[in-house]
Amino acid sequence: MSLKEKVQATMKSEDTESAFELYVTRTPGYLWALLFRSLHVHPIIVTLLSIVIGAASGYFFYFNELRMNLIGMGLLVWANWYDCADGQLARMTGQRTLIGRLLDGLAGDIWFFCIYLGLTLRMQPQLGWWVWVLCAYAGFICHARQCALADYYRNIHLWFAFGDAKSEFDTYDRQNRRFQRLHWRRGEWFEKLYLFFYRAYTHGQEAQTPQLQAFLGRLKATCGNNIPPSLRHDFRMRSLPLMPLTNILTFDLRVGVLFLSLLVGMPVLFPLFEILVLEPIRFYTRRRHEAFCAEFRRQLPAYYEKR
Repeated sequence: MSLKEKVQATMKSEDTESAFELYVTRTPGYLWALLFRSLHVHPIIVTLLSIVIGAASGYFFYFNELRMNLIGMGLLVWANWYDCADGQLARMTGQRTLIGRLLDGLAGDIWFFCIYLGLTLRMQPQLGWWVWVLCAYAGFICHARQCALADYYRNIHLWFAFGDAKSEFDTYDRQNRRFQRLHWRRGEWFEKLYLFFYRAYTHGQEAQTPQLQAFLGRLKATCGNNIPPSLRHDFRMRSLPLMPLTNILTFDLRVGVLFLSLLVGMPVLFPLFEILVLEPIRFYTRRRHEAFCAEFRRQLPAYYEKR
């Protein structure tokens, strides 16, 4: 296999990952994973390095000096490579752990918390205290729900297209049942703590998508997991045009605008972009997805009549 084919084999699907991601993120991440495997480095160590490096970028974004900002940009790109490499390394070596999954999920949140903190402290002397409100709204509200919705739509797309094999689609009810079965004092406290936060994350995703939840509920009541192939195909084809929009709502374009705002010396453009550009894209993506989910819910009986 060529290097490109090996990297493509680590990707969930070309439906949800762009060519930019393949060449700029996945390929360097794969090469790092090969190096770490040869050095017998555990994936958790790679995740921790990713967190430290990504968080450190926020310090360099605090300075109103292009040289320092360029160092921060390099650190954030480096951290993203490691964030990609840890999952690839875990699959290569079979070293998948709950703490690794928890840390991997926290990595991006820690990066952007530190980035926003550095930017806010930098902008406060010129823009005043209101910039804390602006950045808090952009980061804690807009950024959080944009990434959560994009992640959810990508996973539900993969679930319909490929089933459980390539999807990490999950539900609040399933995670809540797991949470209720565990105990704080029986050596299960760590997993219970993880589920405490993860079920809240899935609950937030479901709260944004009422028509999708209604469709999934009717689908489960009608057939369980025995979904007609024609429905899988039709859902994938309706969802596929939205996948580039979910990519916009995640990392690459967001960071591109962050870097541009620093290069032109106007970091306030970054939170404004999250609020004024990415929020309308989230709203549009959600509206289109909810509309065709409502259609599928109404048309569900027809799919079973065709079987």
